[in-house]
Amino acid sequence: MHVAAATPARAIAMNSADSDPLFDDVADRVVALGNEFLDANPEADAWEIASGMLSGIVHFWLYTHQPCADPSCRSCAEMATAEMRLQQLLDEARESAEESSYFHSPFDRNVGNA
Repeated sequence: MHVAAATPARAIAMNSADSDPLFDDVADRVVALGNEFLDANPEADAWEIASGMLSGIVHFWLYTHQPCADPSCRSCAEMATAEMRLQQLLDEARESAEESSYFHSPFDRNVGNA
């Protein structure tokens, strides 16, 4: 089982509407790391590996999105509270999920069969 690279153009552009090569590279490396874990641990539960990776990514994302010390900083206004950061994280996660080629599965319970 291997997951394909995650390089579709990023629509969540924070600073521009163009695809960010660094964003794409990081996303591809995370997918590659997951595949390495799967290869190195063939008996492991893929969901467990993915959940561990997600936990680390969430931790890193929250750390990097902390507001600065200036309470009137306009750059940090959207991340001024823990709840605001969580909402932004959830919004980005939802958008990434919906853009993923893996979002829909032929085995989804709500898929119609003709």
